[in-house]
Amino acid sequence: MAEVSGPLPRGFQFPGSQQVALMLSVASLIGVLVAGYLWSQAPDYRVLYGNLSDRDGGTVIAALQQMNVPYKFADGGALMIPAGQIHEMRLRLASQGLPKGGLVGFELMEGQKFGVSQFAEQINYQRALEGELARSIQSLSAVQNARVHLALSKPSAFLREQPKPSASVILSLYPGRALESSQVSAVVHLVSNSVPDLQAKNVSVVDQTGNLISADRNNNARATVDPGQLRYRQEIERSYNARIEGILAPLTGPNNVRAQVTADLDFSEMEHAEELYKPNQKPDVAAVRSQQTSEALNGGSPGGAGGVPGALSNQPPAPAAAPITGGAAPAAATGAAAAAAAGNMRKDATIKYEIDKTIRHTRQEIGRIKRLNVAVVVNNRKQVSTAGKVTYLPLKEEELAKLTSLVKEVMGYDKERGDTVSVMNSAFNVPDAEKIPEVPLWKQPETIELAKMIGKNLLIAGVLLFIILRVLRPMIKTLIPPPPPPPASSLALTNESKDAQQPQLSNYEQSMEQAKQIARGDPKVVANVVKAWVSGNGN
Repeated sequence: MAEVSGPLPRGFQFPGSQQVALMLSVASLIGVLVAGYLWSQAPDYRVLYGNLSDRDGGTVIAALQQMNVPYKFADGGALMIPAGQIHEMRLRLASQGLPKGGLVGFELMEGQKFGVSQFAEQINYQRALEGELARSIQSLSAVQNARVHLALSKPSAFLREQPKPSASVILSLYPGRALESSQVSAVVHLVSNSVPDLQAKNVSVVDQTGNLISADRNNNARATVDPGQLRYRQEIERSYNARIEGILAPLTGPNNVRAQVTADLDFSEMEHAEELYKPNQKPDVAAVRSQQTSEALNGGSPGGAGGVPGALSNQPPAPAAAPITGGAAPAAATGAAAAAAAGNMRKDATIKYEIDKTIRHTRQEIGRIKRLNVAVVVNNRKQVSTAGKVTYLPLKEEELAKLTSLVKEVMGYDKERGDTVSVMNSAFNVPDAEKIPEVPLWKQPETIELAKMIGKNLLIAGVLLFIILRVLRPMIKTLIPPPPPPPASSLALTNESKDAQQPQLSNYEQSMEQAKQIARGDPKVVANVVKAWVSGNGN
């Protein structure tokens, strides 16, 4: 059949079957276009949460539906959403407290029914307290999941010694993470301080592998190394290493010096008290603290009266008769005479002087440096000749001495403390750089993703082109009728022009041409002729 182009004739209509086929073809094309577009725009789903409990799963799905976020479930039960919305949804759900991890806190007490028994109320309170403690422990960055079991005793007035409560904590840590001793102690004290009368020694902490990580720290404290002291020592050594390498790097060049410092620290806590006394001073230069004098007279009177007691002996003393002029009586005679006149006299004098005293209280610093050992290795000096040849020459003794002096100044060298410094010059044995094989372009993830996207679009375009060229175009050609035959005058002119341009046709060809013209001009005649042939009446 010859191809026909041009608009359809006016008033032309397809038959019913042909209209249905055309409509189905157009609908199929539209469906293919829509399906291809949706397939090309389909998001890449990634896991939002895995292993959600039924309660948390329903709450999260309700929140996603409220925010118009598409979701689906994987084979393992994981909840998946488009990859571009994972981080945003996690933050928005976390702001709503989702997922809760299946833990029930004090919100359990809000739904208490009227008339609940005291036993049920106590159980609900214990469950709520366990849930709140587990939520608090899960806030630690290394803890993925936590469960708390409390053993609370019921107080009784008939027992003299009440049983003490105890607690057990089970921790599930994230892969590759561990809790330090200080963090375990924090968990223990968090639980013990949240429950009345619960002592820290009655709290046990177990990890997901069944290891007891809350062993008796008080008993093992002396047998193990304190992590805090170890970190302090490492910080001291790193600080000295950085200072030594920093002062030598401008002289030796980068990556040409290595330093290692070993610090001997004293973490013992000691308090020293002493009291010192100086030798006694001379009395004339000493300070008097106190002075006490006492006198006693036995067997006499100040006037020298004596004898048998009576009227005669109780007479007033006679007036003293002493010359105004003349030498003084000897002191011994005067004292003897006074003692004889006064009888037995006793005189005591007590004088206390201040004594110099020094009291010292000395408390040594914890973690003080007892000794530093420093080892420094310096690479040979690099020299480049005028020809561009690179050579490495060892350092001179003077240069090593200068470097040693710099190291001593930086570290605060103290000979009495026993510090040691060793600076050595040697050629560095630098290993060859590891050659990492380059990933071919066709194996790179970006290339693979781009190829997938291009292949998807090409596949859609190929399907559309196949449908248009192989399905719709032939169908439309069969449905469109041929144009009406031209008038006779134009047909004659056309034949004349063809005869002028082409060679003379044979009789058979002329007959075929005439038959075609008749078929074009009057299709009914052709139809009748064919009908007669079929019925067997034609010649």
